Amino acid sequence: MNIAFIGLGNMGAPMARNLLKAGHTLHLFDLNQAVLAELAQLGGHISASPKDAAAQGELVITMLPAAAHVRSVYLGEEGVLAGIRSGTPAVDCSTIDPQTARDIAAAAAKQGVDLADAPVSGGTGGAQAGTLTFMVGASAELFGQLQPVLAQMGRNIVHCGEVGTGQIAKICNNLLLGISMVGVSEAMALGNALGIDTQVLAGIINSSTGRCWSSDTYNPWPGVVETAPASRGYSGGFGADLMLKDLGLATEAAKQARQPVILGAVAQQLYQAMSLRGEGGLDFSAIVKAYQRPME
Repeated sequence: MNIAFIGLGNMGAPMARNLLKAGHTLHLFDLNQAVLAELAQLGGHISASPKDAAAQGELVITMLPAAAHVRSVYLGEEGVLAGIRSGTPAVDCSTIDPQTARDIAAAAAKQGVDLADAPVSGGTGGAQAGTLTFMVGASAELFGQLQPVLAQMGRNIVHCGEVGTGQIAKICNNLLLGISMVGVSEAMALGNALGIDTQVLAGIINSSTGRCWSSDTYNPWPGVVETAPASRGYSGGFGADLMLKDLGLATEAAKQARQPVILGAVAQQLYQAMSLRGEGGLDFSAIVKAYQRPME
C-alpha cells in the first residue's frame, strides 16, 4: 500500500520503519532531513510537503508533537487536505485535545475524507518493537480499514468510539499515569528516608495493594528496575515535558467539562516545577528527584 507518513520524530520514525519492513511504500515528510535520509535508505520516498505526500497516499498517517502542528499540517496551504484525494482515509496518531481532533475530522469530511484519531501508548520502546496500543476514535467502517495497518505497528488496536474518543482515552490514561508516578515517588522516597532497603520496599509494594505499572515496571528509584529509565540516569523513555503537555490537555478538558481533577492538577504543578528546574528533557519518572534529599 502507498502510505503518506508525516511526522518522523521519536515515535513516528520507528513506526514508519515497521511499515517499511511490512512491505508498504512510504511517502515521507518531516523537517528533520537526517531522519528522512535514513528512511530513504530503507526504501522510503521523500516528499516536499505534507500536500505532496498526501497526494501519493492511499492512506495518510500523521504523528505530530501538538495540536498546533496537527492544525498546520492538515489545514495549511501545503497541508494534507490540500493534496489528499477524496475517499482516502487518514489517521492522526498525535496526542492532542479531543476538540481539535473533531475539528480536523469535520474539515476533512467536507472534502470526502474520513479521519480517525488514534493516539498511542507504549513509548519509544513499543514503537520500535511494534507493540504499541492504539486508541482509535473512528466510525466502525474506518476502524475496519485501519486495523490491519495499525496492527503492523502495534499489538493492541482498540476501538474507543467516534472520532475524538481516542484522545479522551489517552489523556485519561496519562492523567492516571502522571498521578501514579508521583505517588510511587513519594512512597519510595519516604521508605528510603525512614531507612528501609528500597529493593525490599519495592518488592513488598509489587506483591501488595500498592502495585501498579509505575512501581513494578517503571519504578522511579534508581537500581530497582534494571530496564527502567531510573537505572540509566532517567534518559530515554517518556520526557517530563511530554507528560506535562498531556496533563495540561487533561486539566483543560476537565475544565471544559466542569469535572474536577484535583490530583491531576497537583501532578501538573509538580511537573511544571520540574520543567522550570531544567529537567523537562529527563524521563518523567525523574519527578522522584523532587523528593530526594540533596546528599542522595
